Amino acid sequence: MSTLSGHRFYFIGVGGIGMSGLARYFRRRGAEVAGYDRTPSELTNQLQSEGIDVQFNEDPRMIPAEFRDAAPADVMVVRTPAVPVSSPLLKYWEDRGARILKRADVLGMVTEDKRTVAVAGTHGKTTVSTMIAHLLTVGKVRCNAFLGGIAANYGTNVLLNDDAVVNVVEADEYDRSFLKLCPSESVITAMDPDHLDIYGTAEAMFDAYTQFAILCDGPVLVHERIAHHFKDRGQVTSYALGSTGVPSAEELRVVNGAYEFDLHAEGQVLKGLRLGMPGRHNVENAIAASTIALRMGVTPELLREGLASFRGVSRRFETRIAGPDVVFIDDYAHHPKELDACIGSVREMYPGKRITGIFQPHLFTRTRDLASDFGRSLAALDELILLEIYPAREEPIPGITSQWLLDQVPMDNKVVCTRDALLDLLKDRPIEVLLTVGAGDIDRSVPAIERLLNERYRL
Repeated sequence: MSTLSGHRFYFIGVGGIGMSGLARYFRRRGAEVAGYDRTPSELTNQLQSEGIDVQFNEDPRMIPAEFRDAAPADVMVVRTPAVPVSSPLLKYWEDRGARILKRADVLGMVTEDKRTVAVAGTHGKTTVSTMIAHLLTVGKVRCNAFLGGIAANYGTNVLLNDDAVVNVVEADEYDRSFLKLCPSESVITAMDPDHLDIYGTAEAMFDAYTQFAILCDGPVLVHERIAHHFKDRGQVTSYALGSTGVPSAEELRVVNGAYEFDLHAEGQVLKGLRLGMPGRHNVENAIAASTIALRMGVTPELLREGLASFRGVSRRFETRIAGPDVVFIDDYAHHPKELDACIGSVREMYPGKRITGIFQPHLFTRTRDLASDFGRSLAALDELILLEIYPAREEPIPGITSQWLLDQVPMDNKVVCTRDALLDLLKDRPIEVLLTVGAGDIDRSVPAIERLLNERYRL
């Protein structure tokens, strides 16, 4: 950490899930922290309440005086890849000669500090890393955790312990960020093609994951379906539901609305474990997290307690309403494989129920590159309400629209709708099970949808 000189950190994009975690980390270590974000949010409100100065315009004059007056060598500027090079704040710090690093570089330096478990994968990494952090916390293994979502058990995206012996970090493949980390051991949950705007081809993305595995000093735990990518690397173990090897989960059953299973891992068989969050895919996530926790010294008794008490991650198969006449589930799924897992789990939990899905595509490039897979996945719904594409960091691509995507979904009950018109559309629509899915700003509509359903069904 000696390479992170200075006692002031300025974050451009401080309201991002990864950036805010690092801002909190350095604030906890006694540094002065400030930053910019485009719009206020619950996260920026929390940062401000913790003493972090956040500005919402790019006028350099709004930077706190103690940062503007400090010597450039005493300020570390951290930015996300999403920040354009034309940002006035970026130019201000460049002109002043401050040291500017990407978030991934800074997180990589943090992981040099102590034993680090890094969790990668095109999906599942947020849940697995959060589950590991929870199991370690319940198991009395002191940890810092840098998470890609809000852990429901703690209401935060970062767990900090001044006496931590291990870091748990979510390893993001976007922009090849995870290649900056220094993991002692790692988990790789999935490698379905994504971020092809960055990688160009699926093969290039697979190669990046191989490089990530090589970076790891110790054992690598990978899902069984992708194990063949790592056959030439030693210390690789695969996991899966009903795997022929170990770790695995056997005797999976639903008991009183929750999954129970027997875990085979680390030379042990733990029978009748109960998972506190729904979703068959989350049982697979629990296999990986439990294996890491056992390796780190969590006892079987505390592991059992931790799995049962795990409440999941905000927007990861989050049940907002579970009434007798209506169910409302919100999920971050933004890739066809994630949609498959989410919709499949809902079918298993609510057999015979009519499922209405509201999906907001995320990124024009992802929509274009995976359109046929999206069409197949979304057709598993009984009814589809498709929102406009959320652009995030991208400019529109001619011809790539939600209507274009809708035309590729082989089903009859489907419609395109703006987010502003969504509540009116839902007002009189018969609903049995409602899903909101996507990674853009669809989450901002969730509270209003929840209120609407509560009023309609008198919950």
